[in-house]
Amino acid sequence: MKKTLILLGAFTIAVCGCRNRDQNLAADVEIPVSVEELKLQSIEEFVNTTGTAFPKGEIELKSKIPAAYFLERNPQTGRLWQLGDRVRPGALIARLEDREYVNSVKLETNQLNLELMETELRKQESLYEKGGVTLKELKTAGINYENAKTTVENSKLQLQKTKIVAPIDGVIVDLPYYTQGMEIASGVTIVRIMDYKTMYMDVKLPEKYISVIKPGQNVKLTNYTIPEDTIIGSITQLSPAIDPDTRTFKGTIAIDNRDYVLRPGMFVKADIVTDRKDSVIVIPKNIILSRQRGKTVFIVDRGVAAERIVETGLENITDVEITRGLAKNDRIVTSGFETLSNRSKVTIIK
Repeated sequence: MKKTLILLGAFTIAVCGCRNRDQNLAADVEIPVSVEELKLQSIEEFVNTTGTAFPKGEIELKSKIPAAYFLERNPQTGRLWQLGDRVRPGALIARLEDREYVNSVKLETNQLNLELMETELRKQESLYEKGGVTLKELKTAGINYENAKTTVENSKLQLQKTKIVAPIDGVIVDLPYYTQGMEIASGVTIVRIMDYKTMYMDVKLPEKYISVIKPGQNVKLTNYTIPEDTIIGSITQLSPAIDPDTRTFKGTIAIDNRDYVLRPGMFVKADIVTDRKDSVIVIPKNIILSRQRGKTVFIVDRGVAAERIVETGLENITDVEITRGLAKNDRIVTSGFETLSNRSKVTIIK
């Protein structure tokens, strides 16, 4: 019996010794983590929405007379105008030639007649001052002059129909092909020009933001085809009325597209900036753990993880402002935090 008790005691001591060694071994295990040193930075809070961008202006130029078609050259490139070319107001896009039409306008004849009427008017004015003609004769000369001037102006307007000139600053987005010298009918499309240096977007915003979103607020816009480019816009108009069916209100965003990054008709993601803070502590939202004591993060201090309870302020989809619980230059754990506990030993891998 005595021998049995001695063996049992030895076994118990051995088991306890193994358990203590395992615990010490576990305590010495260093958990790999990535850290980032906190620096003061900016954070913006915004409302997300989407919409389709449309141009500031668009014009379609059509032929006003049947005539022979001749496409002109782009003075910037030296080649015939093409889709995507930028045009300035007054740029000649195409000529329409019809000799019979030009002759029927009689511009030169009408200009000569205007010169005669002007000479006659000056003559009548001189005679009237000397008492050589009546007031009626002077007024008749004035009427003839004005009629001649109107006829010349009308002739010039008629001749303008032979030239297709860009009336706005923009980009050629449609240019139907016609063979040079081909006879085209009246009313066919010659060119379509869009001005999209400034663009607009109509959006529908949730009712809960009606007191938050205001005209003049900045908007950051992106499109999936240009993920690295952010275009800046601003809220220009807001409707005060709520749609009872969708519980939304309408807004308009003006987009500064001076580099022509956005194209008309693009589907655009818009982040309306509703608040901003500078020089604050900002961390990724996904590293915050929700625990019974509150929102928790981990920092590393002398190779050991330290748990910190934090309070938050502004936030957006990816980041959040920390108003309490962290300080500048703290080294915060950004990966590997899921298995950490307070006072865990860690090894920094990044």
